[in-house]
Order: sequence, then structure tokens, then C-alpha cells
Amino acid sequence: MDLQTLTNLFATTYNPDPNIRKSAELQIRKIGNEEGVPSALLQIIGNEGIDLATRQACAVWLKNRVWKTYSVETDRRAEGGSFIALSDREALRGNILRLLAASPSRSVATQLGTALKSIIAHDFPNDRWPGLLTQIKQLLQSSSVQEVHAGCVAALEAIKAFKFRQTNDVLPRIIAELFPILVTIATQMAEQPPTASQEIPTMLHLILKTYKSSITVSLSKHQQSPESLVPWGKLFFTVVNLQIPANAVPEDEDERERSEWWITKKWAYAILGRLFHRFGNPSQLPSSMQKEYGPFAQHFVSVFAPEILTIYLKQVDLYVRKEAWLSKKCQYHIFTFFTACIKPKSTWAQLKPHVNSLVSTFVFNQLTFNEERKELWDTDPVDYVRVSVDEYESYSNPVAAATTFLLSLATNRTKITFMPVLGFINQVLRSDAAPAQRFGALNMVAALGTHIMSHPEVKLEMEQFILSFVTPVLTSPEPYLRSIGLEILGTVVKHGLQWSNPETKMNHSRAAALSLDDLEFPVKVQGALALTEMIVAYEDVRAAVAPEVGKVVHDLVKMSDDTDLSVVNSAMETIVEQYQVELLPVAAELVTHLCSTYMRYVTEVAAKESDVDPTQLEFDDIDTEDNDKSFAAMGVAKTILTVVDSIEASKEILAQVQEVIVPILTFTLEHKLIDLFDHVYELTDSLTFHSRSISPSMWRIFELTYQVFKTVAVDFLEEMLPTIDNFISYGTDAIKANADYRKMLVDIYTHSLTVDHLGENDRVIGSKIAESILLNLRGAVDDYLHVIINAALSLQENIESPALRLANLEVLINAVLYNPAAALHLMEQKQAGTAREFFNHWFAAINGENKLPRVHDKKLSILTLAALMEMQPGQVPQTLRDGWPSIVAGALRLFKDLPKAIEVRKALQQEYADGDEIDDSYAEKLLNFNDEEGDVWDEESAYLEMLANESARLREKADKGDEEPSDDDDDESDDDLIEEELTYISPIETVDPYTTFKRALTNLQLNNAAAYQAATTALDVDQQTLLIEVMRLADANEASATA
Repeated sequence: MDLQTLTNLFATTYNPDPNIRKSAELQIRKIGNEEGVPSALLQIIGNEGIDLATRQACAVWLKNRVWKTYSVETDRRAEGGSFIALSDREALRGNILRLLAASPSRSVATQLGTALKSIIAHDFPNDRWPGLLTQIKQLLQSSSVQEVHAGCVAALEAIKAFKFRQTNDVLPRIIAELFPILVTIATQMAEQPPTASQEIPTMLHLILKTYKSSITVSLSKHQQSPESLVPWGKLFFTVVNLQIPANAVPEDEDERERSEWWITKKWAYAILGRLFHRFGNPSQLPSSMQKEYGPFAQHFVSVFAPEILTIYLKQVDLYVRKEAWLSKKCQYHIFTFFTACIKPKSTWAQLKPHVNSLVSTFVFNQLTFNEERKELWDTDPVDYVRVSVDEYESYSNPVAAATTFLLSLATNRTKITFMPVLGFINQVLRSDAAPAQRFGALNMVAALGTHIMSHPEVKLEMEQFILSFVTPVLTSPEPYLRSIGLEILGTVVKHGLQWSNPETKMNHSRAAALSLDDLEFPVKVQGALALTEMIVAYEDVRAAVAPEVGKVVHDLVKMSDDTDLSVVNSAMETIVEQYQVELLPVAAELVTHLCSTYMRYVTEVAAKESDVDPTQLEFDDIDTEDNDKSFAAMGVAKTILTVVDSIEASKEILAQVQEVIVPILTFTLEHKLIDLFDHVYELTDSLTFHSRSISPSMWRIFELTYQVFKTVAVDFLEEMLPTIDNFISYGTDAIKANADYRKMLVDIYTHSLTVDHLGENDRVIGSKIAESILLNLRGAVDDYLHVIINAALSLQENIESPALRLANLEVLINAVLYNPAAALHLMEQKQAGTAREFFNHWFAAINGENKLPRVHDKKLSILTLAALMEMQPGQVPQTLRDGWPSIVAGALRLFKDLPKAIEVRKALQQEYADGDEIDDSYAEKLLNFNDEEGDVWDEESAYLEMLANESARLREKADKGDEEPSDDDDDESDDDLIEEELTYISPIETVDPYTTFKRALTNLQLNNAAAYQAATTALDVDQQTLLIEVMRLADANEASATA
């Protein structure tokens, strides 16, 4: 296709007429794989005579085509799939840097830069672009500003291509060659007085971002050396200390925040923080990193960290005295650095004298009711609540960082800082401070509430504090004071506030309830949260609210309808849990309303997703925006689940509710809203389990489950398992009557074993489905028995984990239990001797240590051995007859271990039941009353140590590649992980293995006297004694059953 025709096609992709646009896009898709098209697009992008919009459309298509296909070798591409020919790849390498330098706009440069990263990531490590670094250096050392800028972009993309790479092979080379040039360029630029011109700050921004990207995972040897650290460190300090003239940046603060100069300063702060937190803090450096970074950390904490702290304190002082301005991102990074300085002994000694001043000014200013909070309250009160209390809050802002700094002081340096902070709060509250300032003090109390209620002395004073400073603001004319007062009330109640006067407690609960009618939305939410905490904490409050619980739920539902706040849904879940009996009459109405809300959210989600054509990625930019409606729907689904669980005892109401819920489940599965699938299967599991039956409408869910499993949701097999098992267990008759359903179930099992990208855990799940089929559908899957057996036999040669080895073995054991004669015949039919091989594996597990660890494992094998004992002698395969008598000894070995397994399960059940008990040591962990002057090593430090060590272990494992494991040690440790599944109800749970074994042994004696004689005479004294005990217990169980 000639250039002009191609140009016209891409010009048409932004035509306002959708039919014309679609036609052009289809034509481009047809020719997209033709050799020479990417090369032609490079010519169009570089042609100044073509309008900018067309060139940008070409750049977007090219970027997305590279992103989708570049790593796919042309000789390995799927038939009909997208690809880029080798000649075009050569053209890309040869022209993209030149085009980047000549880019007509930032938007085109952005597209080319992203494409460049994909190309570098694939070609540079494979020596397909050996001249890349030379070409980038030529751009950086050019006398043309535009070429230097292109070199900065190229350097950044080269680093980004490998910034998450764990192995130190490519990145250190790029750093060593490019960074000395970059730091020289940046230093020269930073020494020039800041002006309104964007060239210098833009390139400084790119260079600093490049450095920050390079230290995402590791710090190269070059960067650790003084030759690199000193010039870069001086550069960072220079940028941080830059005083930007007012005429060099916009006057509007939001625009100033986004200006290139302040973005550059943000990256300088971020780099210094990352260097210290990740690599330069020896007291917090994980042991796995000590060898690589220990010397660097010691040098950094003694030389650089004090200088950083000094500079930051100076910047804060200027900001507090209003002599300088700081962007929010810079404030965030300063707070983050201050927080990192609390635990190490050396930096704490330098920070400690400034703590009181920082808290009373820099921290306090963030927590007052300032103009920014007021504007958000007035313009978007829902968002005000979200950023204040919602769990999806973004934590990269100075308010959250200031709060984290305050909490870290209270946690790690309790003896020195905690009481002075509380003293400052009291000072503000006892003064004639303005309402906005009083809000700040109360906000600090709300943040420190958990710490306050964990302090053995301070918590005793909290009731009086509430009466003095919180109770009055609950009726304040300032709504934001009412809101923060309710937040404090909920926090201290949640953490154990005890009231000396019951009437005072009830007055506060009434105040919280009344706030549900407040005109201000944030007050309503905080009132709901406070009331919820009081209902949970105090039985008399719960009883007092009971007559009005319908109104409370109605208010919460209204709030949920008006917003998508997860905290509102959480409060509603708690209220439903607390008032299960009281809400039973309105459960169906409540669920109907919740389902309506859910449908409103998912309809929007489905509409949005239906507008997204996956094939359009070559014409549109990739959208990574989070879908808030999906999160909201998740919250509503959780609340519906809580209602379902609360009405378990009322089968009639449960049946009504189920018919209301099924349509929302159907809609979610039909529209393939994958983000909500786990909630769908939680609901279907709960509905089918509580009902102990499958309603006609619920079978549509089963059919859709099969469809989505075979298409878009194969990775959701684990989430689907309880639901599928319930369909099999409680819908047995319907499945037996429907051949298609049986076929679907067996196909799910075999598919789980053959899909390449599924792991061994998924194959364990598939094996559990096969077990459920064989145990529940006795006599109904004869036609599929050979399919199941062949699938399990084919799998057993490619198993690594003990969990899958056991699960697969038990599929075969279940097949034998299902029909012993047919199963053994089918094994031998596959290949002579297969049955004997199966028995060898099985008896190795029976006689091994902890190879059949669970009660179900032992009972299943006992019942299957009993079924084998009842076979007619002529049905036993010839290859098994000589070992047939050992069946009795195998069963006795299982009986020997069964009582211990039952004890272990009971202990785990008790532990599970006690799992919600409060950890009494929580307060001790939260506050540090130990020596305040040394390094602090806490649970957070230990957690980061664990993560770093695990990461190091995985890297070492990856580096070893295909090396063989040392020996069988790993198997033993993995076997320990096969624990009782306490929520699993086995179909053989109620079957008595003792009476079953007695009956089978009696039949063996009658039907196969020779085998019985051989089996019993081969027993040693201990086995004979155990046999007598087993028969005694069988008699006792029989007598008990008939009594």
C-alpha cells in the first residue's frame, strides 16, 4: 500500500462518523501484518507535511502494535495473529531514535518512547541492537537541545525496560555507560538560575526520573561507588535547595504542583528517600541484603543521611514560616523520610530535638480543617469521607504521610514522644483555639485512638477526655467538629472504652443514632460507624437500638445507594450480623433493595466493558483506570452474603431470597464481569449450602459456570470448587437425570489437568471435583469411569507436589471404591500391570509416614480396601492375587493411625473456633516502652526482613534454573502442608469404617477363605491385637446404632 493511501486511512480513524471510522480501522487491521507497514508509518510520523493528528494516530497504532507483538518471534506467532516482520523491526531500530529527536509534539514523543522501551526490552539483551548505548550517548552529547532531550527520553526508556529485572546483567551496564553523562548534563542545568523556560526543568525531570527508576530493585556497584554517589548526591541536594522564583512557575497552586520545576524537585526528594529507606539504613537493612549493601548503608547513614535531614528540616522551617512554598508531593516525601529516621539510632538522635516542633507545626497544619478540606467538604462530601476513612484511600499524600509519621513516633519512641504529643493536643483543646484548629487536635486524637486505648495509664483517662472535649462537639454548629467527634467516639469504643455511668454511655449512643438524620453527609457516615461500634461493644446499646434497627438499616441502605463507599457497606454487614432475628421479617425486602443497587452498578460496568473492543487496542490508548463501580458492587455483594448467612435457619425466607439473588448472579456470569466472579461464587456456595438443595433457577448458574470456565474463567476453578461440589452433593438426582450435566462435570475435571497455564494447585482442585463425582454419583457415571481413570493415570508421571500426588492417587482410589471390578479391569485394559503399579503407589502411601495425613484420606482408603475384600475371587486381576491378603494388614495400619488423625482434626477445629479471640499482647506490640535511644526493630522490620529474604530465595532458585532438588527433604516439608480441610464435608463422613471393615472381613472369610486364611495368619502379634480391638469397636458401634 502506498504512503498516501495509508496516510488517508489513518486520517480517517478520527473521523466523527463512526461508520467511516470503523471502515478505516477494519482496513488497517487487514493490512496490519503486511511487511513494510510499520516502516511506512515511521515515514508518515517523520513527515512534517502531514497534519499532526494523523501522525499521532500512526504513533499510537505503532506503539500498541509493538507492545502487543514485539516479543513474539515471527516463526512462533499464532496463525492469523499480529506480528512485525524482521525487516520492519530493523527499520524501527534504525529510525525510532531519530524520530524521537524530531518529534513534533510531546504526545507523539510519548508514544514513540513507549514503543522504544518495548523494543529495547526485547532486542538489547539479545545483542540485536549492539549500537543502542552508543546512539543514546551521541544524542546526549549533541549540541542540539532537541537531540539531548531525545537522549534523556531514550535513557529513561532503557532503564524502565529493565527496572524490575532481578538479575544484575543488563541494567548495571546501561547505568555505567549513561549515568556519568547524565549527571554532568543535569549538574550544568541545575546550576543555572531557574526561569519560566521549560527546557531545563523538563530534562532535569527526565534525568532524575531515570535515576529513580534505576533503583527500583537494586543499586548497582557503579552507583554505590564514590565516583557516582558524590556527584549525584550533590545534584539531588542542589535541586532540593533550589528556590524557584515566583515568575518561573504558575501562580495557581494546582498548576504549580504540576509544573516541571516542582516535578523535578519531587523526584529529587523521592530519590533521597529511596536511597535511605531501601539501601542506606543499616539498622533496617534485611540480612539477605547485608552482603551487597552493608558497607554502602554504613557510609550513607553516617555521611549522607545527616545532611539530608539537615536540608529537609531547613526546608520545613522555611515552609512553616511561610518563607517558601512546598508542593504536596515534596511534603509527602519529607514526611516519609522523617518517618524512616525514627527507628535508626543515629538519625533519631538528630531528629529527636525537632520532634515537638515538627508535630506542633508541620504535622498539625496537615490535620487541621484547612481550606482544602473545606472545599472538598462543600463540593464533594462523599469524596471527603472516602479520602478520610475509606479503605481505598490513596496514601501518597502529605496528610496520610503526616499521620504515618505521628503514629510511628507513638509506636517506636513511645516514652519520649507520646505524652508530649498528648500534652500539645490538650493545650490546643483547652485554649481558645478556632474551630479549625480544634478539629486538628481532635483529628490527632482520632489518628492516635488505638495507641491511646492501648496505653495502660492514658486509657483510664479517656472517658473524662470524651466528656470534656468530644461530647460538646457532638452538638457543635460546625459540622466538621460533629464528624470528628463521632469518629473519635467510634474509635475509642472499638478499642475497649468502659463507661463508669451507663446513662452517659446511652446518651452517646443516642447522639450517634440522631446523627443519622444530620444534614451533612460526612456526619451521617461517622454517626453510622460510631453507632455500629457501640452496638458491637455494648449489649445494652444493642438492645436499645433493636426496636429501631429497621430505620438504621434503611438509612445505611440510602447512604449505600447514594455512594459507593465500602465503609457504609461494612457497617451494614455488621448491623445485619448483630440483628439476625430482628431483621428476618425484612430480609427479602432488604436483599431485593441490595440486588437492585448491585444491578445498577454492574449494568454500568457491563456497558463500559461492552464499549471496549479488545481489537481496538491498536487504535486507542490502553486504559488502566480502576473501576470504582466494580468495587462498589463487591461491597454490596458482601452485604448480600451477610444477609444470606444470617437467615440460614429460615429455609422459607432463604428460598425467597435465593430467587431474588439468582438474576444478579446470572447477569454477572453472562456478561463475564470477571472482577466479581469470586463474590458470585461465594454467594452461590452460601445459597446452595444453606439450602441443602438446588432450585430449578440455580441450574442456570451451573450451566454458566461451565461456559465461563471453558472460556474466560479457567483461573477461577478454586473459587468455583465449593459451588460445583454443592451442585454435585445436593443436586445428585438432577445430575443423574441429565447426561449433559454429567458430561460437563467430567470435562471440567479433565480440562483442569490439560490446560497448560494452570498449576498443580488447580489440578488438585480438579481432582477434588472428580472425587465428588465418584462419591456422590454412584452408578451414574459408568460411561465416564474410563475417562477419569485414564486422565489420572496419565497425570501421575508428571507430578511434583505431594498435594497433587495425593489428590491424584485418591481419584484412582475413589474409582476403585465406585466400582472395584470395573476400575481394576480398566486399569489393566490401559496397560497390563497398571493395576499392580497403582497398588504399589497406594500401599506405599498407606505404609509411609504421614502420606495419608487427614481423617478423610484414611477413611477413604479403609472403605475402598473393604470394598476390595468383598470382591468375588474371580474378579481379582491375576497380577494382584498374590498380594491380595495384604489388604487386611493395610487396613489395620490405617486403623492404627486413624485415632491420632481424629485427635489432630479436633484440635484444629478447636483452634479454628478460638481464632477470633483478642490478642492480649497487641498493646505491648503497638507501644514501645523499652530503651528509647537504640535502634528499633519491630514487627514491621521483621516483616520487611521476611519479604526480602523470600525474594532472595526466589531469585536464587530462579538462578539455579533446572538444577535437581537436593533430596527428599522438600517432600517432607510439603507433606506437612496437607492439613485437614475443616470446611469440607465428605460424603463418607457419616460412614462408620469399623462396621464396614467388619462386614467386609466377614464376607472375605465366606467368599474367599484362602485369602482370609492367608491374610489373618500373616499378621504379627501387634496386628492381631489391633484386629481384635477394631472388631470390638465395630460391635460397640453397631450396638450403639441400634440402641
